[in-house]
Amino acid sequence: MEAKKNPQLEIGRNSGIYFAIGLNLMLLLSWRALEYRTYERDDVAIDVLEMHSEFEEEIPIVNVNTPPPPPPPIVMSEAVEIVEDAEEIEETVIESTEIGQDDAIEAIVDVGDVEVEELDEDVQVAFAVIEDVPVFPGCEKLSKKATKDCFQKKVQQHVASNFNYPQTALDLGIQGRVSVVFVIDKTGHIIGIRSRGPDNILEKEAERIISILPKMKPGRQRGKPVKVAYAVPIFFKFQEG
Repeated sequence: MEAKKNPQLEIGRNSGIYFAIGLNLMLLLSWRALEYRTYERDDVAIDVLEMHSEFEEEIPIVNVNTPPPPPPPIVMSEAVEIVEDAEEIEETVIESTEIGQDDAIEAIVDVGDVEVEELDEDVQVAFAVIEDVPVFPGCEKLSKKATKDCFQKKVQQHVASNFNYPQTALDLGIQGRVSVVFVIDKTGHIIGIRSRGPDNILEKEAERIISILPKMKPGRQRGKPVKVAYAVPIFFKFQEG
């Protein structure tokens, strides 16, 4: 009995290929099934988009009325017309009322009859150029140069003996130089004290020292007592540690 199947055909020859194709199809269907998502209708916003055609507004063209240019300047030609003056005009002569050189005032005055009034001028002279410097108590009966040196020495001694470093300045660490300018008036008193320094506390102390200077013999210029300006520096310095 002969077999019905063709012995040349081998059914199991391509079974591996068919198995691989079927396995891939199953994997693809499984992946798509896992990735498939559904949404509720309430969470999905369904809007209607309306499209309108864009309208371009036409800008009207406005013609600006430009004023015409000004007319060219009119050139005036100067015409000189000579008119004969037939009328004679009488000129009026105005005489001066000022006194001339011929009108001398005859007055003879004696030199002794002229009184010279002396003006009491409030003159202030610097200490460096004064003829006779103010005399500090204890500097009397000295030459001009010795009196000047004695004055400066006495002022320095006065500052040193009356010096008091303010406690507030020490606490705040304030120090520096204070320049003091004062005036010895015509009676020998100290006036017009001014100071300039790094702080108001030091300035007040420097002014206090100068304000208690003793009364002096005033300085003289051309034999007359005058005000004399003098400047003295006061150093405020402390040693730390």
